[in-house]
Amino acid sequence: MDARSTLRGWLISPASFIALCICVAMAAVLQYSLRTFIPGSLDVGGLTLSNFSGMGKQIYVDAFVNTLRLSVETTVFSLLVAYPLAYALVRVRNRYIKSFILIVSITPLFLGEIVRTYSWIIVLGSTGFINSMLLKLGLIDTPLALMFSHLGVLVALVHVTVPVVVLMLATAISHIDRDYEKAAESLGAGPVRTFLTITLPLSMPGILASITTSFAWTFSAFATPQMIGGGRVPTVSTLVYQLGFSSMNFPLAASLSVMGLGLTAIALMLLGRVTRRLKVIGGH
Repeated sequence: MDARSTLRGWLISPASFIALCICVAMAAVLQYSLRTFIPGSLDVGGLTLSNFSGMGKQIYVDAFVNTLRLSVETTVFSLLVAYPLAYALVRVRNRYIKSFILIVSITPLFLGEIVRTYSWIIVLGSTGFINSMLLKLGLIDTPLALMFSHLGVLVALVHVTVPVVVLMLATAISHIDRDYEKAAESLGAGPVRTFLTITLPLSMPGILASITTSFAWTFSAFATPQMIGGGRVPTVSTLVYQLGFSSMNFPLAASLSVMGLGLTAIALMLLGRVTRRLKVIGGH
């Protein structure tokens, strides 16, 4: 019993310390958001609520709406791309095909977000691979504006998110007991019906975890929207960067961060309700 208590203490102590550090950091951001901005100085003034009074401006509303939109779209498309890859990774028996799927879907995870995002700059640029091929084939006369666009940011975010989603889904699918699927097939269910009634519901825990992770990851993404969007696709994180490091208005940047955190909490609560309903559906 003493050994268990000691082990529990060793496990809880680091988690408690990390939680405390996060709380201290959040408190620091909160107090900064309540300070007055002094132009031309890194120092801040007294307490004020004026930083929050302008959050209804169109530039901030656009950043919040666009961040939510990108998060939802990235989550949906990441699932649509990752589920077939994860399913094939688990169920395909040919080791060469499995190795190819593993390399294509998982290896990008080890390259880092910056490297993967830079590769999309090369692909999506006006002289990049896509525009060069389309111009050579005569399908377009002028290069498509893929960089600094919502579509370009979305494609890059999906590519960044897919490897993590594949790992989560593959883990969930690998834990499905194949006897359930064999039982359904023995009762006359075809491959499609077996997948929809057995495989998909039983993989719901992985799907729910993927939805939450993908949404939260995209909501806080900075490097990809900044590099691909170039400041023309506003998100909460890029706007905080512009306010804090370009305008040096750290109080306003902090207030935007607090608003973004609140919006994230609300979005995750709503997402939690949706995932609970999906879990109930999966349970049946």
